Amino acid sequence: MNRLKDATSPYLLQHADNPVDWREWGEEAFAEARRRDVPILLSVGYAACHWCHVMAHESFEDEATARLMNDMFVNIKVDREERPDIDAVYMEATQAMTGQGGWPMTVFMTPDGHPFYCGTYFPRPQFQALLQAVHKAWTEKRDEVVGQGRQVVDALTSRGPLGARAEPPGDEQLAGAVRALAASYDAARGGFGGAPKFPPSMVLEFLLRHHARTGDEQALAMAGHTLEAMARGGIYDQLGGGFARYSVDDSWVVPHFEKMLYDNALLARVYAHWWRLTGAPFARRIALETCDWMLRDLRTAEGGLASALDADSEGVEGKYYVWTPAQLREALGDEDGAYAAEIFHVTEGGTFERGASVLQLRRDPDDAERHRRVRDALLRARGRRVPPARDDKIVAAWNGLAVAALAECGALFDRPDLVAAATEIVRLIERVHLRDGRLARTSRAGAAGANAAVLEDYADVAEGLLALHAVTGDAAHVRLAGRLLDTVLERFGDGGGGFYDTADDAERLFRRPQDPTDNATPSGQFAAAGALLSYAALTGSSRHREAAAAALAPAALLAARHARFAGWGLAVAEAYLAGPVEIAIVGERDDERTLALHRTALMSSAPGAVVSVGEPGASERVPLLEGRGPVDGAPAAYVCRNFACRLPVTTPADLTRELHS
Repeated sequence: MNRLKDATSPYLLQHADNPVDWREWGEEAFAEARRRDVPILLSVGYAACHWCHVMAHESFEDEATARLMNDMFVNIKVDREERPDIDAVYMEATQAMTGQGGWPMTVFMTPDGHPFYCGTYFPRPQFQALLQAVHKAWTEKRDEVVGQGRQVVDALTSRGPLGARAEPPGDEQLAGAVRALAASYDAARGGFGGAPKFPPSMVLEFLLRHHARTGDEQALAMAGHTLEAMARGGIYDQLGGGFARYSVDDSWVVPHFEKMLYDNALLARVYAHWWRLTGAPFARRIALETCDWMLRDLRTAEGGLASALDADSEGVEGKYYVWTPAQLREALGDEDGAYAAEIFHVTEGGTFERGASVLQLRRDPDDAERHRRVRDALLRARGRRVPPARDDKIVAAWNGLAVAALAECGALFDRPDLVAAATEIVRLIERVHLRDGRLARTSRAGAAGANAAVLEDYADVAEGLLALHAVTGDAAHVRLAGRLLDTVLERFGDGGGGFYDTADDAERLFRRPQDPTDNATPSGQFAAAGALLSYAALTGSSRHREAAAAALAPAALLAARHARFAGWGLAVAEAYLAGPVEIAIVGERDDERTLALHRTALMSSAPGAVVSVGEPGASERVPLLEGRGPVDGAPAAYVCRNFACRLPVTTPADLTRELHS
């Protein structure tokens, strides 16, 4: 009997017809393991995971393998995106036991949830042998097996909370982080380290902010080169926009084709900030194409953004995206087919598998109009292929990241439709995810999931709300962000200035997860630091500023040797050192002079600058605007730090000078 048919997770539903007797995570499964006196086999993955699909086809759809699993174990399936807390603690155990991690994650554990053997993907013959070996060890050498696992659990649980071990990174530590990044920088191909290469979104944001604060040209050069190399490579969809999860090579040519919301939300924002610093048209194009891809391919009927697109279509990785010269000629004719092969680097030998190539655009075409016409024709032709499946659950944190990106890109590039989309996401979160001040982690088809939000959900949604406020001036966004951040301070604190990743009333696992390092997204702790700092700058709250400073402490420890895993913390530290700058705009909203001042404020590249705009005498305004009004009847801008403001100015030119002084 498979018990996944009523699951809300698309990943779990992918396994609903397996012959494996899958159960969802819960006390019922643990009770059954205790009743039968058998171990639990925990399998963790996500809907867009290619190797999860491979293991499913090889093993979980195989009757003989399923019989072994059903006879010897209680089997639990978990969507890591729904339950990042479960994923975190068992991934920590997997890495401790094996020295590596990944998905699918395969964990054998006792009926009380303690892991004793861990791994990732296993081909079917090895997996069947492993099942039998674990069963034999459980029945014949249980004390030894469980004892070894308990040593790992004891080592992990004895660490205790991180607490505050240092001050936030200072100027020298941030400069040292740039030097550390330069030591692993790939000067030929961009990025850091070798293959596989993941988009270093948070590190790039740090480098851009560091340049903006200090003028460090090396920081800007590393960021700009990496941003251009990624967007010209195969990791970027040259037809439809949007970035794949990572490149399997060191040149950004062949991606792992799954496309995740969080990557694209983070990258759209970084490309917009690159444009704001440099004015590069290329940066503007990539930022807008990425936003357009998110809204075109991920938007749900409820107004949110789905989690991901699969890597596979028709069971083949990348089939939807790759081309042969013959396919180009079939879609475009001989002349344009040859042109497309040249401009997109499609060769007879191919850059991928079976003679197919991933499209690249290593230089801007000489004939922009022809390139646009050919690209549009190929996009229409690709639209007739079977598309990858979509994981259509809404994750609060990732939608919060998208709100920030859409709001800022909409304002910077004069695209009110993007701002409207960000606002619609916020309405969905308020309507579906928010109950009595607490967030649900996920929703699907307009119904909230049962899983409680984790730290990154509260922090990233607050970040999105504050970014949207900067664009719209709606004070309600600041109030909601404040309520979410109060929950962070009241429910997630570790007593020493840091934060746990789960609330104090969340389900208890064998270890309460706490990891300040960035992964594919900003860590919950550094995301909280950023939102707390921005909120403090808008409200004057010393409590929130002090909490932000304490949460940044791990970034100081990571800066010198592990800067690649602390990019968001370092980026927030740049804002902390810079103030951040607070810009208050007061004037009638439909006055062209107010709009000009507001745009000038949003164009500021000061790290983490906060912006608020409001009408004189409005009943709902944020504290930054209190006591500030027009000057001689003209809209005015106030540039402040820690609520200490310079004299107001009334022209964009004067505001620009104030921001650069």
